Amino acid sequence: MTTYGIAHLRDVVPGAGITEYLERIDATLEPFGGRFVVHGDRPRVVEGEFDAALVIIAFPDRAAAEAWYASPAYRAILPLRTENSRGDVFLVDGVGPDHRATDVLALLGLPAGQEPEGSASRAAAT
Repeated sequence: MTTYGIAHLRDVVPGAGITEYLERIDATLEPFGGRFVVHGDRPRVVEGEFDAALVIIAFPDRAAAEAWYASPAYRAILPLRTENSRGDVFLVDGVGPDHRATDVLALLGLPAGQEPEGSASRAAAT
């Protein structure tokens, strides 16, 4: 299952540090099958707030993503980013092509068709 490395980057300081980071990151991704899916775009926000650049890197699986982040090659350039930007970075697994929205009910411990307590069915009863 594809795992995505997602970065929500703010206050990026253009300069030598970021330039070097960008020049070197592709070589750190290659051994782990990582590739950029989104790189630096500022999304058009349709709900909520988001004032930052977005980076999404796809990896073949969670093991590859974690190995890349922990790799000596990436750890060597990481300070070039962290000293020149603020942000949140996380790994998240994708879903398969047959995924349906109701599949997440199992994560909530609910059988399909049963609503969580306090949901719309409760509101309708009052």
